[in-house]
Amino acid sequence: MSSAPEDPRYARQAPRRPLRLSWADERVRNLFWQVLVVGLVGGAIYWLWSNTVHNLEVRRIATGFDFLGREAGLPIAESLIPYDPSMTYLRALTVGVLNTLKVAVVGIVLATILGTFLGIARLSRNWLVAKLAYWYVEVVRDLPLLLQLLFWYALLQGLPGPRQALNPIEGVYLSNRGLKLPFFVWEAAHSWALLAFALGVVATLLYRRAMRARQMRDGAPRRVWPFALLAMLGAPLAVWAAMGAPFTPDVPVLRGFNFRGGVDVSPEFFALLLGLTLYTAGFIAEIVRAGILSVHQGQWEAAQALGLPRGRVMNLVVLPQALRVIIPPMTSQFLNITKNSSLAVAIGYQDIVSIANTTLNQTGQAIEGIAIIMLVYLTISLSISLFMNWYNAKIALVER
Repeated sequence: MSSAPEDPRYARQAPRRPLRLSWADERVRNLFWQVLVVGLVGGAIYWLWSNTVHNLEVRRIATGFDFLGREAGLPIAESLIPYDPSMTYLRALTVGVLNTLKVAVVGIVLATILGTFLGIARLSRNWLVAKLAYWYVEVVRDLPLLLQLLFWYALLQGLPGPRQALNPIEGVYLSNRGLKLPFFVWEAAHSWALLAFALGVVATLLYRRAMRARQMRDGAPRRVWPFALLAMLGAPLAVWAAMGAPFTPDVPVLRGFNFRGGVDVSPEFFALLLGLTLYTAGFIAEIVRAGILSVHQGQWEAAQALGLPRGRVMNLVVLPQALRVIIPPMTSQFLNITKNSSLAVAIGYQDIVSIANTTLNQTGQAIEGIAIIMLVYLTISLSISLFMNWYNAKIALVER
């Protein structure tokens, strides 16, 4: 008789047994335990909720979110939107959310760039570069993040005052008041040019997809960079020039006891950003190194046999394949940056945790304040996870 496996399409399925209300039936036992667990969890939640409501009523503590419409009277040193203490608690909490997002987004970008370079440096053939990267990763990962934040904040506070500020580059000043950077006066033309740049990025991505589809059909490569240069650089410059090409430099100038003009980076934000970036970059470096090592050595040899230099082999062959291993653990590090930013309260940076803590101390709405903090971090973390999961699915290998 033939020993060939039977085609599963023609295999007969076993008939399903009818459900019997008997403990001997495995499905009945599974259903019983599931209902029991759900009932216990629901009962515990109900008990906690009723006990909390009862204790609040006994102590005559009002509940609800009506306090969000009251005047805050809370000073906030830095904010991305206009704010003054006469505004509401809702406005103050919004400022805290934006401050948290600011440090999280900038930290994710900088930590990713630095961690990628460190991960590649760990595999460098240069002994000194590889060892420096190795010791950086080992030292940074073994020190608590809170200790690093306090170190950078104390270091910045120990810098000289504005009159003796460090001036490494013309227009850049570093003192105990923070970092001052030159900028330019923002006008409507700059906003329209920025919008043109964003549209150019979208158009470039669509054009690149269309050119790749054509290349898959006829095998002829198409250059994308001329269109990208025109869309992302030429169009914004044309819009900016058409609206008068305004450009008024805003360079920091020492007046009195502090600087005026330019962009001000506070010591608290600078210390928090430095700590989060340098700490997380150590973990990202190991993730990148592991992802690169996961690519088979034959890929390197095949690319080098085609005459590609080592740098282009890394950019065009190895890293695209390593991303499939790098992205999942990288998501955890992005979430860690966001959640670790809550340590900002230790160095005085007013993020959502700091402002919400002050709010609940002033209003007595502790449950609502904690709930707002949890909701903010849950929303940010889920958004990061959804985006990274989408990107991971997009670059995943598709079996044919």
